[in-house]
Amino acid sequence: MTLATAFRPDDERYDGVRPIQVLAMRIGYMLVFVLVGVRSWTGIITHQGAWDPLQAAAVSMWASSSLLSLIGVFHPLKMLPLFLFEIGYKLIWLAAVAWPLWSSEQLIGSPAEGMTYAFLPVVLPIALIPWGYMFRTYIWSRPDRDRAPKVAFR
Repeated sequence: MTLATAFRPDDERYDGVRPIQVLAMRIGYMLVFVLVGVRSWTGIITHQGAWDPLQAAAVSMWASSSLLSLIGVFHPLKMLPLFLFEIGYKLIWLAAVAWPLWSSEQLIGSPAEGMTYAFLPVVLPIALIPWGYMFRTYIWSRPDRDRAPKVAFR
């Protein structure tokens, strides 16, 4: 692959998505698999005693996300909704929890401060997503037309 082809949309292999974007998505999925996976699965395996139900739900969600990210390494465009899920929950948390604390100058030193710093890099998956492909595939497509079987009658 040359540098020029990496930045040119590839209609044959990636439905018009640039190969460099596909590579960046693969790297993003791998980072989630490794970084989120190590932390969440270590927490699950080493946890002792009763779980706080909300904490257990969050750790389980992250563990599941890490496993699904492994699929994304091999099928990056098919697993794009996983990136959308990640963007969604992080932006909602930042808007609902971090923003009010920050605007009232109570974020620094609060229990939410660490999570805020962990969620601020949400700009990376936002930058990695091939937005044109995402809108064509998940927003503007018509399921009735796109799922119609292609049958040849003789």
